[in-house]
Amino acid sequence: MRILITGAAGFLGSHLCDHLLKDGHEVIGMDNFVTGSPDNIAHLADNDNFSFYRRDVSEYIFVPGKVDAILHFASPASPNPQSKSGYFNLPIQTMKAGALGTHNCLGLARAQNARFLLASTSEIYGDPEVHPQVETYTGNVDPIGTRAVYDEAKRFAESLTMAYHRSHNVNTSIVRIFNTYGPRLDLEDGRALPNMIKQALLGQPLTVYGDGSQTRSFCYVDDLIDGIVKLLYSEEHFPVNMGNPHERTILQFAETINKVTGNTAGITYVDARSARDPQRRRPDITRAQTILNWEPKVSLEEGLLRSIPYFKQKLGLA
Repeated sequence: MRILITGAAGFLGSHLCDHLLKDGHEVIGMDNFVTGSPDNIAHLADNDNFSFYRRDVSEYIFVPGKVDAILHFASPASPNPQSKSGYFNLPIQTMKAGALGTHNCLGLARAQNARFLLASTSEIYGDPEVHPQVETYTGNVDPIGTRAVYDEAKRFAESLTMAYHRSHNVNTSIVRIFNTYGPRLDLEDGRALPNMIKQALLGQPLTVYGDGSQTRSFCYVDDLIDGIVKLLYSEEHFPVNMGNPHERTILQFAETINKVTGNTAGITYVDARSARDPQRRRPDITRAQTILNWEPKVSLEEGLLRSIPYFKQKLGLA
């Protein structure tokens, strides 16, 4: 196939480029480098099956020639208020990527009779009142809160995707991505894992908000990419959760990072963050297991060991 990936220079987009090129496809990458990094795709510069367009997906999209599939992964995703590339500091761009960007990609998919796959997020569930989160749960989201620019952009994108499927018979699919980590993850992302890995590798105490009882589940990037590609090759149209269902508290997670990295600086506790920060997050992946025969295989400890060399390099410690 000839496949367009928006957000190709991002964390997940660049790994998708690698995987689909290895599968023998021709890949067209698209990114405006607002949040993505040229370093993530530099190794593909001499690959004859890879081409790249520097473009903002919220503007008009044109790709010469036939396109068989479009994977829309372009969007700021970092919740870090201190990050220039986080959605707190790019609120309008985030909503435009989710609304106008999705609309443009769907229009191209319709014109080309191409398969369309939307990268959605577990954030569409908000601070969930149902646990673990299943695809039929409609969420608990504040539409005017500070996180809403990301949450609601993705919720709108899902609605638009299903509208194109129902009204124009576009061959669409939606993946709801839960916390994922691995090489190429931005250390300034603002989420628990990159924050703690950075602190541990620098020999600093790990910051835990509140008492650390809030939970997350973390999926290694290779597992997630395998699932996304299986979804792309499938005929499934309704949303599918993807993530690691092994839930643990943030405190347990911090202890694991200190153990794996050999960090002896311990843990420091600070005041809890905003009440809108989800307290529990774990995917129900029954649909992915049933429809795609997919489930994650890499343990947290193994995934951290695979990731640490990259993070050391980025910190200048390698």
